[in-house]
Amino acid sequence: MLALLCALAGGVIPASADAAAIALPTQTASRGAGRSALVVFAPAGEPELAGVPGLSVAIMSASQGRYSPDQLALDITQGARVANTAYDTPTPPPLSLSLTGAGGGAIAGWAAASRRAQAAPQLLRPGLLASQIPGGAGYAGLAEASAPAAHYAAILAAGASGHIAAASLGPAATLLARVAALRRRERLVVAELPPGGGGLADLRTLARTRAPGELLMAIQLAPRPGGHELLWSALAGLPGGGGGRELTSQSTGERGLVGAFDLAPTILAHLGVAIPADVRGKPITTDGRLDSPALRGLMARLRVISARRLKALGFLLCAWALLLIAAACVARAAARPGASAWALRAGAVGVLWAPVAALLPAALEPGAPVEYALIAALCMGLGALTDALLPWPRAPLAPALAAVVLLSADALAGTQLLMRSLLGPDPALGARFYGIGNELKSGLAVLVAAAVAAGLYPSARGRRAGAWMAGAGVLLALVEGSARIGAGVGGVILVSFGFAVATVLLLPGSLTRRRALTVLISPVAGLVALALIDLASANGAGHFTGSVLHARSAGDLRDIITRRYGAAWRELHNHAMPVATGLVLVCAAAAVRWRERLLSSVGGDPGWAAALAGGLAAGIVGSLVEDSGPVLLVVAFAALACVVGYLWGRPRKAVEHAGLSGRRAVSAGAVQHDLVL
Repeated sequence: MLALLCALAGGVIPASADAAAIALPTQTASRGAGRSALVVFAPAGEPELAGVPGLSVAIMSASQGRYSPDQLALDITQGARVANTAYDTPTPPPLSLSLTGAGGGAIAGWAAASRRAQAAPQLLRPGLLASQIPGGAGYAGLAEASAPAAHYAAILAAGASGHIAAASLGPAATLLARVAALRRRERLVVAELPPGGGGLADLRTLARTRAPGELLMAIQLAPRPGGHELLWSALAGLPGGGGGRELTSQSTGERGLVGAFDLAPTILAHLGVAIPADVRGKPITTDGRLDSPALRGLMARLRVISARRLKALGFLLCAWALLLIAAACVARAAARPGASAWALRAGAVGVLWAPVAALLPAALEPGAPVEYALIAALCMGLGALTDALLPWPRAPLAPALAAVVLLSADALAGTQLLMRSLLGPDPALGARFYGIGNELKSGLAVLVAAAVAAGLYPSARGRRAGAWMAGAGVLLALVEGSARIGAGVGGVILVSFGFAVATVLLLPGSLTRRRALTVLISPVAGLVALALIDLASANGAGHFTGSVLHARSAGDLRDIITRRYGAAWRELHNHAMPVATGLVLVCAAAAVRWRERLLSSVGGDPGWAAALAGGLAAGIVGSLVEDSGPVLLVVAFAALACVVGYLWGRPRKAVEHAGLSGRRAVSAGAVQHDLVL
């Protein structure tokens, strides 16, 4: 009976059991040292996959942008991807499977999908996976009406021309037999399992009968497009695997998280086939024992980050506004003229604590209302405590030091708190999985520059002050650029430029050509240092060396630039960003125009002037070099506004520090800017 079922594997099988047999095509390529790979789409989540003996489990980033099954399959075949908005059309053309008389198959619409990929700002080659394997790949699918429409899993078996070496459609009852026939002939086989309990039973059977040299991949079956950017995946047959472990890859740098474009290099590496340079993913490896509850918690957490970000920010700003209103009422009722100034200082410093405060709910993973309230309460509480413990204007030292230390410790220890926080890189978007995201890069630059100014106050222009500012910039560039911590190429550029501006403004003498040139070449020096750090600490696999330094041609570099600026341009048109960007530019111009009044509370202190100028420069440059574009400018300006708000909340009885020779004291006009009711 098994032999009869195997003979039926080559074509569409009618409902009757005595249908005519259609032979599979003869393959001339050998299996190559007994190694093979089987990829199945299974109706299984983490509990089902973890329950299959021999499987190791991970969360899989299924898309960069809006998810569609066809795009997922294309990304897997090419081992690379870009955001769906980077294509001429956001979704692939209709793709469907048709069988050929020779026992193979072809994907209708493949030529249009290839043209769409060629027009994208990255070298994408759909079908690259199967084309690299001698003899191609096989596909076993379901002919029932309940099967996923268009058999999108068949795309994985298609070569560069859209043809499949061996294709078989039939009922679920014959699926395992047809897969077995293909496994004996093809080195790579793709199959779609039936929904429900039958598919899970088939997966257990495939895992139990897996040959020692076979790599088994199971991908969660999620055919409907929408918000399914994260899917479950599982592998068996990896070196040192043995099942019951979590997976990772160099692409994500995070335990329990892989990318869909990592599947192709994993398959090719297992088969002993050379991985083409066009493949951007990295082979998947095991990483520690499987902790199912923690992994399911991570999946749940990653799925809510995007939706909570702006709401949490709005809640925080409302908390600050309520604090200001309450302080104004106290000032009127109790004749306490310093209450409003205190509320301004405490609230401003509290917002600067946000990168640290967001780590606690990331660890606790509460519901949305609790998280909003917790972040707001922590920020306002830390702001009040910092203002009470540190004399004005030293308070920015605390959140800056805490942010740099805790974020670095989190990355080095692998606790994944930043990735889980609302200010993290947000892996659900599929563009970035680890390190310091764009939402923090420019904000941290402003925060650290303000901390240097706070430490120097009262300051005077000189080489000592310039050395402190430059040293802080070097440290922050190391944090934001290191592959193990920040992994941010754009972060190195904006930090290098912003702190170079601040340093030059603190040096004695006037601006010279040499100093201007130093500012301009500082990002280049930062990138050179980043490349050396990547080579030393990440073996050349860091974010920078893996993308820019490994580019094979000027065309690759052009694609990188086009992709980044295309994404930045799209971000500029996103929702309220045009209005926010325009408002920031107007306010920034006004701040530069009336900078003396802006700094009147600190008597025009050169340290604070340099910090604000450097922070603004970092935001502007960040918006020009990062794919999030204006987001970095808006974040930098918001942080600068908090710093200025803190300075304008100068206490009524603030005592000027000694050492003000050579610098004018606070003018009477400065007193007018103290918020005293």
